[in-house]
Amino acid sequence: MDDIEAIKQLKARYCRLLDTKDWDGFRQVFTDDVVMDSTGSGGAVITGADTFLAFTSTHMADYVTVHHCHTPEITLTSPSEASGIWAMEDRVRFPGGRELNGFGHYHEAYEKADGTWRIKASALTRIRMDITEPPVG
Repeated sequence: MDDIEAIKQLKARYCRLLDTKDWDGFRQVFTDDVVMDSTGSGGAVITGADTFLAFTSTHMADYVTVHHCHTPEITLTSPSEASGIWAMEDRVRFPGGRELNGFGHYHEAYEKADGTWRIKASALTRIRMDITEPPVG
């Protein structure tokens, strides 16, 4: 498999493992020193895969999520480094019934070590967020 295809599969695993809450598998898509930046969508910067996993697995435990990433723009910058931009859509159902349908982009850096690509940095930016309140009554 070529490197660009391997990075596409990495991002597909990211979405699937996050949505299915397979936290052990999810941890494996990141470098140990990953930097996750969600300030562009109202969040924070979290450094370190274990810290990010602890936050995500606790914060999203009761959320139902569906993440779709598509139209990747991937650039190999060296045999072991790459960057990418992915269009994304996510749907989140919060406890109580409130729902978010969001649109934006992931801007990412990847690192290959021991033949495996992992996410080294990710910044989520939002273009649009539609919030739906649960029906009353």
